[in-house]
Amino acid sequence: MGEPFLGQGKGFFLRRAAVNSTITSVPGMRVGHWTDGEAATGCTVVLCPPEGAVGGVEVRGAAPGTRETDLLRPGSLVQRVHAVLLSGGSAFGLDAATGVVRYLEERRIGYPSPAGPVPIVPAAILYDLNVGEKGVRPTADSGYQSCLRASTDPVPQGSVGAGTGATVGKAKGMAQATKGGIGSASLRLPAGPPAADASGYTVGAVVAVNAFGDVRDPDSGELLAGPRRAEGGFLSTLDLLLAGSAQPSPIATHTTIGVVATDAPLTKEQANRIAVMAHSGIARAIHPSYGMGDGDVLFILSTAPEETTAKVNLTAIGAAAARSVELAIVSAILFATGLAGIPSAAEWREAHP
Repeated sequence: MGEPFLGQGKGFFLRRAAVNSTITSVPGMRVGHWTDGEAATGCTVVLCPPEGAVGGVEVRGAAPGTRETDLLRPGSLVQRVHAVLLSGGSAFGLDAATGVVRYLEERRIGYPSPAGPVPIVPAAILYDLNVGEKGVRPTADSGYQSCLRASTDPVPQGSVGAGTGATVGKAKGMAQATKGGIGSASLRLPAGPPAADASGYTVGAVVAVNAFGDVRDPDSGELLAGPRRAEGGFLSTLDLLLAGSAQPSPIATHTTIGVVATDAPLTKEQANRIAVMAHSGIARAIHPSYGMGDGDVLFILSTAPEETTAKVNLTAIGAAAARSVELAIVSAILFATGLAGIPSAAEWREAHP
């Protein structure tokens, strides 16, 4: 987990953060999961430092389910957010953000107002109602419990939290889908050339992968998970779509959602630009992405103290953001375990060598 990672391309200067190579290696970040394995759903909270973090967002999917995304846009009043929630349960799961707000209010964390601090908690959901028990969804108490479990420890990955009921490779229907999950990764930019303005900043991501398409190794192109073939292995969703043999997809039943965090000082405008760049990580690891049934969303958080000002290499930060998203997506698949009758990619390969 703590071994250095060098990008495949020549001159690719990113490396995995030492010891803890998940998003909680970014100073100030805490992550907690609430998981219901029997109902196959859950939620994940990313808690910012008490003073909050500069936030940005990019919504690319055609079927998003979100909360508080407008205030992350440049030109809006609020500059810092206090947590981000990722949840299963489709639109019902947005209720879990209320529990995060309650947790923060009890600790007097939030945007200052005459009536007291108002916690700012953006959120995004994925559709997992077709796995497990459709009538059980994350609630406000689920969000509260995820906060109580939040820590700076390496993030548990796989079929937990918002990734509990996640699935991928649904071009042949749920009967041939493969288990998705939640994954996390982080990278550290070295100080000095060739990233003279990077100053050793850390960039990390946590991503819940519930895609319609396949997950592929972004370096080798290897198909890691997709629609399961009866004789073993996986089908290519792109080939199925181009051949006209993919099953019609129920609308709004997919979605990949995540959070990217960094200790690099960013303005809101810069955070939103990094969010755009980070989405290329989804496009490189999930084939195809941003479909009509996908609600793909990435949030960006900068945990640098409010008074911090520094010149940063936004291209380097954006490259690290996209790469951390790629690695987190791959980790979600590698750490996933079968649930509700849907095997993980590793379990399917083991059963059909």
